[in-house]
Amino acid sequence: MKVDLGIWGKLTKVVVFLIVAAIAMIVAVLYYPLLQQNERMRKVTMQLDAQIAQEEASQRQYLAQIEAMRNDPRTVERLAREKLGYARPGETVIRFEESSAVQSVPLPPLNTRQ
Repeated sequence: MKVDLGIWGKLTKVVVFLIVAAIAMIVAVLYYPLLQQNERMRKVTMQLDAQIAQEEASQRQYLAQIEAMRNDPRTVERLAREKLGYARPGETVIRFEESSAVQSVPLPPLNTRQ
């Protein structure tokens, strides 16, 4: 047997709905800072992953240079010539050095009127 409570039945449903909505809002408010922190950590992780990839590329380049210096006599010769100024017998080494005092020449003023 079903008893019609009239307005009280409808009010009970509204109150239950409002309680569920309030609980949902409380949960959302409590988890919002965690969601923001998660997003910040994700960004940091992506930045660190990019930095790791860049460092690994540098490492591969350095390892290739080391390997070339160990196994390629032309590389060793080139480095000795560039860094140490070595030359083969009979060769002349010419070094170009930048002067420490750069002289600036003043430019004449622009004459726009003729």
